[in-house]
Amino acid sequence: MASKPALLMRLMASAYAVAEKSGAIARKVMRSGDLGIVEKTGANDLQTAADRLVQKSICASLSRSFPKVTIIGEEDLPAETVEEDLIETTQAEEILLKPCPPEYNNLKEEELVVWVDPLDGTKEYTEGLLDHVTVLIGIAYGGKAIAGVINQPFYNYQMGAGAVLGRTMWGVLGLGAFGFQLQEVPGDQRIVTTTRSHSNKLVTDCVQAMEPTTVIKVGGAGNKIVQLVEGKASAYVFASPGCKKWDTCGPEAILHAVGGKLTDMHGNAYCYDANVKHMNSAGVLATLRNHEYYLSRVPQSVRQALS
Repeated sequence: MASKPALLMRLMASAYAVAEKSGAIARKVMRSGDLGIVEKTGANDLQTAADRLVQKSICASLSRSFPKVTIIGEEDLPAETVEEDLIETTQAEEILLKPCPPEYNNLKEEELVVWVDPLDGTKEYTEGLLDHVTVLIGIAYGGKAIAGVINQPFYNYQMGAGAVLGRTMWGVLGLGAFGFQLQEVPGDQRIVTTTRSHSNKLVTDCVQAMEPTTVIKVGGAGNKIVQLVEGKASAYVFASPGCKKWDTCGPEAILHAVGGKLTDMHGNAYCYDANVKHMNSAGVLATLRNHEYYLSRVPQSVRQALS
């Protein structure tokens, strides 16, 4: 009798399966034509029916299978019974078959924290910029992001009718990352990706200090990390509060699993314990390579403003 896969791999296999379901929910809401948009704190902070349904699906599915894991979702939703058709009980077989890194072999449910962003890039979702949209699930242990899932519900949507939509990438520290082809920006280019809707003078000053050859402005933290691992950007620079732990936990784990790095603007790691404040108040700097170079270029004015 083969031994049961380690808890972390079972949780990842479930997270992968429910992320796939979440992508299908986001597509279904989009097809319905009624996005159910409400403003949370303003026009740049929206919630849609997809945000609500996906969060219910992920949180209920994972808590049913892993009742002692702490799950923190972005949306503040009322406690209510979740419809059975939102519950995903399957697990991704390919993940269950992979070896768990030895250091995570004996984790207990109560030691793990799951951070959920049901729809990262909600504003872009409402504007039809569908390639910016991701579903993010991050798993933290000891305050550190150790595993993550990024689902892109509308991956391939520009390929026209008949294209198979959506893909899911995932990674575990010490094991690697899967579901995409790792690529790097050519060495003679310095491409900085940054926010498209939350910019200010600090952000633009910091981006310019990196001496970029190109600047790309897109929505979604998950989307920006995808750009880094697929060789479309060298650095993700966001010198402002605004990003939250559920935006960065899953993507950070995937980035770190392939040798990249995500820190605040001072070079400090973020902590993902259950009781930390949700805001990444000292900004986000993420790179696949050469993190120290980009850190060294952060202006003193930015460091002081984000102290």
